[in-house]
Amino acid sequence: MRRTPARRPTIKDIARRAGVSESAVSFALNGRPGVSEATRARIRRVAEQLGWQPSTAARALSGEGAATVGLVLARPARTLGVESFFLQLVSGVQEVLAGRGLGLLFQVVEDLDAECAVYRRWWAERRVDGLLVVDPRADDPRPALLDRLGLPAVVVGALDGRGAPHGAISTLWADDTGAMASIIGHLYGLGHRRITHIAGLPELAHTRRRMACLRAEAARRGLPDARSVTTDYSDAQGAEATRRELAGGRPPTAIVYDNDVMAVAGLAVAAGRGVSVPAALSIVAWDDSVLCRSAHPALTALVRDTAAFGRRAAQQLLALLDGGPPVSVQDALPRLSPRASTGPACKGAP
Repeated sequence: MRRTPARRPTIKDIARRAGVSESAVSFALNGRPGVSEATRARIRRVAEQLGWQPSTAARALSGEGAATVGLVLARPARTLGVESFFLQLVSGVQEVLAGRGLGLLFQVVEDLDAECAVYRRWWAERRVDGLLVVDPRADDPRPALLDRLGLPAVVVGALDGRGAPHGAISTLWADDTGAMASIIGHLYGLGHRRITHIAGLPELAHTRRRMACLRAEAARRGLPDARSVTTDYSDAQGAEATRRELAGGRPPTAIVYDNDVMAVAGLAVAAGRGVSVPAALSIVAWDDSVLCRSAHPALTALVRDTAAFGRRAAQQLLALLDGGPPVSVQDALPRLSPRASTGPACKGAP
Protein backbone atom coordinates (compact mmCIF):
# COMPACT_ATOMS: atom_id res chain seq x y z
CA MET A 1 0.00 0.00 0.00
CA ARG A 2 1.35 3.43 -0.94
CA ARG A 3 1.88 5.58 2.14
CA THR A 4 0.58 9.15 2.09
CA PRO A 5 3.48 11.53 2.89
CA ALA A 6 3.23 13.49 6.09
CA ARG A 7 1.92 17.03 5.67
CA ARG A 8 4.21 19.81 6.81
CA PRO A 9 2.67 22.31 9.27
CA THR A 10 1.87 25.70 7.74
CA ILE A 11 1.38 29.25 8.94
CA LYS A 12 -2.37 28.62 8.65
CA ASP A 13 -2.06 25.68 11.10
CA ILE A 14 -0.18 27.84 13.56
CA ALA A 15 -2.73 30.65 13.26
CA ARG A 16 -5.63 28.24 13.86
CA ARG A 17 -3.94 26.67 16.91
CA ALA A 18 -2.86 30.04 18.39
CA GLY A 19 -6.19 31.76 17.67
CA VAL A 20 -4.63 34.61 15.68
CA SER A 21 -4.52 35.79 12.08
CA GLU A 22 -2.01 34.45 9.56
CA SER A 23 -0.48 37.94 9.25
CA ALA A 24 0.13 37.97 13.02
CA VAL A 25 1.94 34.63 12.70
CA SER A 26 4.08 36.03 9.90
CA PHE A 27 4.98 39.11 11.97
CA ALA A 28 5.85 37.00 15.00
CA LEU A 29 7.97 34.38 13.25
CA ASN A 30 9.87 36.95 11.18
CA GLY A 31 10.65 39.21 14.13
CA ARG A 32 8.60 42.13 12.78
CA PRO A 33 6.56 44.64 14.79
CA GLY A 34 2.79 44.39 14.79
CA VAL A 35 2.10 41.93 17.61
CA SER A 36 2.55 42.10 21.37
CA GLU A 37 5.43 40.24 23.02
CA ALA A 38 2.96 37.91 24.74
CA THR A 39 1.32 37.02 21.41
CA ARG A 40 4.74 36.61 19.76
CA ALA A 41 5.81 34.19 22.50
CA ARG A 42 2.56 32.20 22.19
CA ILE A 43 2.87 31.93 18.41
CA ARG A 44 6.48 30.78 18.62
CA ARG A 45 5.55 28.21 21.24
CA VAL A 46 2.80 26.81 19.02
CA ALA A 47 5.14 26.74 16.02
CA GLU A 48 7.66 24.73 18.04
CA GLN A 49 4.98 22.31 19.22
CA LEU A 50 3.86 21.72 15.63
CA GLY A 51 7.44 21.26 14.41
CA TRP A 52 7.18 24.14 11.95
CA GLN A 53 10.30 25.25 10.04
CA PRO A 54 10.59 28.15 7.59
CA SER A 55 10.63 27.27 3.89
CA THR A 56 14.03 27.88 2.34
CA ALA A 57 12.40 28.96 -0.91
CA ALA A 58 10.10 31.37 0.90
CA ARG A 59 13.02 32.82 2.87
CA ALA A 60 14.92 33.43 -0.38
CA LEU A 61 11.95 35.08 -2.09
CA SER A 62 11.40 37.38 0.89
CA GLY A 63 15.06 38.39 0.92
CA GLU A 64 15.72 36.74 4.28
CA GLY A 65 18.37 34.32 3.02
CA ALA A 66 18.51 30.69 2.02
CA ALA A 67 19.96 29.37 5.31
CA THR A 68 22.46 27.48 3.16
CA VAL A 69 26.18 27.72 2.41
CA GLY A 70 27.61 26.46 -0.88
CA LEU A 71 30.78 24.51 -1.70
CA VAL A 72 31.75 23.52 -5.25
CA LEU A 73 34.68 21.27 -5.98
CA ALA A 74 36.23 21.27 -9.46
CA ARG A 75 38.29 18.10 -9.24
CA PRO A 76 38.04 14.62 -10.72
CA ALA A 77 35.23 12.94 -8.79
CA ARG A 78 37.17 9.66 -8.67
CA THR A 79 39.80 11.24 -6.42
CA LEU A 80 37.39 12.33 -3.67
CA GLY A 81 36.34 8.99 -2.23
CA VAL A 82 39.85 8.08 -1.12
CA GLU A 83 41.33 11.45 -0.13
CA SER A 84 40.78 12.18 3.56
CA PHE A 85 41.58 15.92 3.48
CA PHE A 86 38.23 17.07 2.08
CA LEU A 87 36.23 14.68 4.25
CA GLN A 88 37.87 16.11 7.36
CA LEU A 89 37.52 19.68 6.10
CA VAL A 90 33.80 19.24 5.41
CA SER A 91 33.24 17.60 8.80
CA GLY A 92 34.66 20.69 10.49
CA VAL A 93 32.60 23.02 8.31
CA GLN A 94 29.40 21.08 8.98
CA GLU A 95 29.98 21.13 12.72
CA VAL A 96 29.93 24.95 12.75
CA LEU A 97 27.05 25.31 10.29
CA ALA A 98 24.88 22.88 12.23
CA GLY A 99 25.27 25.05 15.31
CA ARG A 100 23.56 27.88 13.41
CA GLY A 101 20.96 25.71 11.70
CA LEU A 102 22.57 26.23 8.28
CA GLY A 103 22.79 23.62 5.53
CA LEU A 104 25.71 22.83 3.21
CA LEU A 105 25.02 22.58 -0.52
CA PHE A 106 27.85 20.59 -2.12
CA GLN A 107 28.49 19.96 -5.81
CA VAL A 108 31.34 18.37 -7.81
CA VAL A 109 32.00 19.72 -11.32
CA GLU A 110 34.46 19.04 -14.13
CA ASP A 111 36.33 22.33 -14.32
CA LEU A 112 36.56 25.96 -13.25
CA ASP A 113 34.16 27.22 -15.94
CA ALA A 114 31.51 24.81 -14.67
CA GLU A 115 32.18 25.97 -11.10
CA CYS A 116 31.63 29.61 -12.08
CA ALA A 117 28.42 28.61 -13.87
CA VAL A 118 27.16 26.98 -10.67
CA TYR A 119 27.87 30.18 -8.72
CA ARG A 120 25.89 32.24 -11.22
CA ARG A 121 22.95 29.81 -11.08
CA TRP A 122 22.94 29.65 -7.29
CA TRP A 123 23.03 33.44 -7.12
CA ALA A 124 20.14 33.79 -9.62
CA GLU A 125 18.08 31.19 -7.75
CA ARG A 126 19.01 32.60 -4.32
CA ARG A 127 20.10 29.15 -3.29
CA VAL A 128 22.96 30.12 -0.96
CA ASP A 129 23.81 32.95 1.43
CA GLY A 130 27.58 32.53 1.06
CA LEU A 131 30.29 30.27 -0.28
CA LEU A 132 33.35 28.34 0.76
CA VAL A 133 35.83 28.38 -2.12
CA VAL A 134 38.70 25.88 -2.31
CA ASP A 135 41.73 25.28 -4.53
CA PRO A 136 42.74 28.86 -5.46
CA ARG A 137 44.34 29.16 -8.89
CA ALA A 138 46.87 31.55 -10.36
CA ASP A 139 44.87 34.38 -12.02
CA ASP A 140 41.77 32.96 -10.37
CA PRO A 141 38.55 34.39 -11.90
CA ARG A 142 36.32 33.44 -8.98
CA PRO A 143 36.98 36.31 -6.54
CA ALA A 144 36.06 38.95 -9.12
CA LEU A 145 32.94 36.99 -10.11
CA LEU A 146 31.78 36.62 -6.52
CA ASP A 147 32.51 40.29 -5.91
CA ARG A 148 30.26 41.24 -8.85
CA LEU A 149 27.52 38.91 -7.64
CA GLY A 150 27.79 40.23 -4.10
CA LEU A 151 28.15 36.76 -2.61
CA PRO A 152 30.16 36.64 0.65
CA ALA A 153 32.83 33.95 0.53
CA VAL A 154 35.79 32.48 2.33
CA VAL A 155 38.62 31.22 0.16
CA VAL A 156 40.44 28.29 1.75
CA GLY A 157 43.96 29.02 0.56
CA ALA A 158 46.02 32.07 -0.30
CA LEU A 159 45.03 34.56 -3.01
CA ASP A 160 47.46 36.98 -4.64
CA GLY A 161 50.41 35.42 -2.88
CA ARG A 162 49.31 36.16 0.67
CA GLY A 163 45.53 36.19 0.67
CA ALA A 164 44.73 39.90 0.79
CA PRO A 165 40.98 40.52 1.33
CA HIS A 166 39.05 41.07 -1.92
CA GLY A 167 35.59 42.62 -1.77
CA ALA A 168 33.42 40.60 0.65
CA ILE A 169 35.89 37.71 0.55
CA SER A 170 37.95 36.42 3.47
CA THR A 171 40.83 34.00 3.19
CA LEU A 172 42.18 31.27 5.45
CA TRP A 173 45.54 29.94 4.34
CA ALA A 174 48.51 27.88 5.42
CA ASP A 175 52.13 28.52 4.49
CA ASP A 176 52.82 25.91 1.81
CA THR A 177 56.26 27.37 1.20
CA GLY A 178 57.25 27.05 4.84
CA ALA A 179 55.86 23.52 5.00
CA MET A 180 57.80 22.39 1.93
CA ALA A 181 60.97 24.00 3.28
CA SER A 182 60.60 22.01 6.51
CA ILE A 183 60.30 18.75 4.52
CA ILE A 184 63.35 19.48 2.38
CA GLY A 185 65.33 20.51 5.46
CA HIS A 186 64.46 17.20 7.13
CA LEU A 187 65.47 15.14 4.10
CA TYR A 188 68.62 17.17 3.48
CA GLY A 189 69.65 16.62 7.09
CA LEU A 190 69.34 12.87 6.49
CA GLY A 191 71.75 13.13 3.56
CA HIS A 192 69.25 13.06 0.69
CA ARG A 193 70.37 14.90 -2.44
CA ARG A 194 68.05 13.38 -5.08
CA ILE A 195 64.52 14.37 -4.08
CA THR A 196 61.40 14.06 -6.23
CA HIS A 197 58.15 15.88 -5.45
CA ILE A 198 55.11 14.02 -6.82
CA ALA A 199 52.71 16.94 -6.86
CA GLY A 200 49.00 17.43 -7.44
CA LEU A 201 47.18 19.43 -10.11
CA PRO A 202 49.57 21.93 -11.72
CA GLU A 203 46.99 24.73 -12.09
CA LEU A 204 46.42 25.02 -8.32
CA ALA A 205 48.15 27.91 -6.57
CA HIS A 206 49.33 25.78 -3.65
CA THR A 207 50.87 23.23 -6.05
CA ARG A 208 52.81 26.03 -7.73
CA ARG A 209 54.02 27.39 -4.39
CA ARG A 210 55.25 23.97 -3.31
CA MET A 211 57.03 23.42 -6.61
CA ALA A 212 58.60 26.88 -6.47
CA CYS A 213 59.81 26.25 -2.93
CA LEU A 214 61.41 22.97 -3.98
CA ARG A 215 63.26 24.75 -6.79
CA ALA A 216 64.41 27.50 -4.41
CA GLU A 217 65.56 25.03 -1.76
CA ALA A 218 67.34 22.94 -4.40
CA ALA A 219 69.20 25.99 -5.68
CA ARG A 220 70.09 27.11 -2.16
CA ARG A 221 71.32 23.69 -1.07
CA GLY A 222 72.91 22.61 -4.35
CA LEU A 223 70.54 19.79 -5.31
CA PRO A 224 70.60 19.52 -9.12
CA ASP A 225 68.45 16.36 -9.17
CA ALA A 226 65.48 17.73 -7.19
CA ARG A 227 62.33 18.04 -9.31
CA SER A 228 58.52 18.00 -9.30
CA VAL A 229 56.11 15.79 -11.28
CA THR A 230 52.42 16.76 -11.47
CA THR A 231 49.43 14.38 -11.19
CA ASP A 232 45.68 14.47 -10.56
CA TYR A 233 46.12 13.44 -6.88
CA SER A 234 44.86 9.90 -7.57
CA ASP A 235 46.51 6.72 -6.36
CA ALA A 236 46.78 5.51 -9.98
CA GLN A 237 48.74 8.53 -11.17
CA GLY A 238 50.78 8.62 -7.97
CA ALA A 239 51.77 4.99 -8.49
CA GLU A 240 52.59 5.53 -12.18
CA ALA A 241 54.76 8.56 -11.41
CA THR A 242 56.59 6.52 -8.76
CA ARG A 243 57.25 3.70 -11.22
CA ARG A 244 58.72 6.14 -13.74
CA GLU A 245 60.94 7.80 -11.15
CA LEU A 246 62.30 4.54 -9.73
CA ALA A 247 62.97 3.15 -13.22
CA GLY A 248 65.22 6.07 -14.19
CA GLY A 249 68.98 5.99 -14.38
CA ARG A 250 69.37 8.14 -11.25
CA PRO A 251 66.31 7.31 -9.13
CA PRO A 252 65.47 9.55 -6.18
CA THR A 253 66.52 8.58 -2.67
CA ALA A 254 63.48 10.45 -1.29
CA ILE A 255 59.99 11.20 -2.63
CA VAL A 256 57.55 13.81 -1.29
CA TYR A 257 53.88 13.16 -2.19
CA ASP A 258 51.22 15.88 -2.19
CA ASN A 259 48.67 13.70 -0.39
CA ASP A 260 48.40 10.56 1.70
CA VAL A 261 46.76 8.44 -1.01
CA MET A 262 49.62 8.87 -3.47
CA ALA A 263 52.19 8.26 -0.72
CA VAL A 264 50.63 4.91 0.20
CA ALA A 265 50.43 3.99 -3.50
CA GLY A 266 54.10 4.92 -3.89
CA LEU A 267 55.02 2.77 -0.91
CA ALA A 268 53.29 -0.20 -2.57
CA VAL A 269 55.16 0.42 -5.84
CA ALA A 270 58.49 0.52 -3.99
CA ALA A 271 57.68 -2.77 -2.24
CA GLY A 272 56.72 -4.37 -5.55
CA ARG A 273 60.05 -3.36 -7.08
CA GLY A 274 62.04 -4.59 -4.09
CA VAL A 275 63.03 -1.05 -3.07
CA SER A 276 63.38 -1.02 0.72
CA VAL A 277 61.78 1.88 2.64
CA PRO A 278 63.55 3.68 4.25
CA ALA A 279 66.89 1.92 3.59
CA ALA A 280 66.87 2.71 -0.15
CA LEU A 281 64.01 5.23 -0.41
CA SER A 282 62.49 7.69 2.05
CA ILE A 283 58.83 8.71 1.67
CA VAL A 284 57.00 11.80 2.99
CA ALA A 285 53.23 12.49 2.72
CA TRP A 286 51.96 16.07 2.68
CA ASP A 287 48.85 15.49 4.82
CA ASP A 288 48.74 13.01 7.68
CA SER A 289 45.88 10.52 7.96
CA VAL A 290 45.03 7.09 9.31
CA LEU A 291 46.47 5.71 6.05
CA CYS A 292 49.87 7.20 6.87
CA ARG A 293 49.82 5.97 10.44
CA SER A 294 48.61 2.47 9.48
CA ALA A 295 51.06 1.85 6.63
CA HIS A 296 54.12 -0.34 7.12
CA PRO A 297 56.42 1.37 7.65
CA ALA A 298 54.40 4.28 9.03
CA LEU A 299 54.76 7.34 6.80
CA THR A 300 56.45 10.57 7.79
CA ALA A 301 53.82 13.27 7.21
CA LEU A 302 52.81 16.88 7.77
CA VAL A 303 50.35 17.00 10.64
CA ARG A 304 47.57 19.55 11.11
CA ASP A 305 44.03 19.47 12.44
CA THR A 306 42.10 19.61 9.15
CA ALA A 307 38.69 19.48 10.83
CA ALA A 308 39.67 22.50 12.93
CA PHE A 309 40.80 24.20 9.71
CA GLY A 310 37.30 23.61 8.32
CA ARG A 311 35.71 24.96 11.50
CA ARG A 312 37.74 28.16 11.25
CA ALA A 313 36.76 28.60 7.59
CA ALA A 314 33.07 28.22 8.44
CA GLN A 315 33.40 30.64 11.38
CA GLN A 316 34.94 33.23 9.07
CA LEU A 317 32.02 32.85 6.66
CA LEU A 318 29.47 33.25 9.46
CA ALA A 319 31.28 36.41 10.54
CA LEU A 320 30.88 37.79 7.01
CA LEU A 321 27.19 36.83 6.94
CA ASP A 322 26.77 38.65 10.26
CA GLY A 323 28.10 41.83 8.67
CA GLY A 324 31.76 41.61 9.67
CA PRO A 325 34.64 42.83 7.49
CA PRO A 326 36.67 40.50 5.26
CA VAL A 327 39.90 39.25 6.82
CA SER A 328 42.95 37.24 5.83
CA VAL A 329 44.09 34.71 8.43
CA GLN A 330 47.21 32.57 8.27
CA ASP A 331 46.67 29.19 9.90
CA ALA A 332 49.33 27.45 11.96
CA LEU A 333 52.22 25.93 10.02
CA PRO A 334 51.72 22.15 9.63
CA ARG A 335 54.17 20.18 11.75
CA LEU A 336 56.35 17.49 10.19
CA SER A 337 56.05 14.22 12.11
CA PRO A 338 59.05 11.97 11.31
CA ARG A 339 58.16 8.29 11.26
CA ALA A 340 59.69 5.04 10.03
CA SER A 341 59.42 5.86 6.29
CA THR A 342 62.31 8.35 6.38
CA GLY A 343 65.90 7.54 7.24
CA PRO A 344 69.49 8.35 6.23
CA ALA A 345 70.20 8.29 2.51
CA CYS A 346 71.86 5.09 1.33
CA LYS A 347 75.63 5.65 1.47
CA GLY A 348 76.11 3.82 -1.79
CA ALA A 349 73.75 6.09 -3.71
CA PRO A 350 75.58 7.95 -6.51
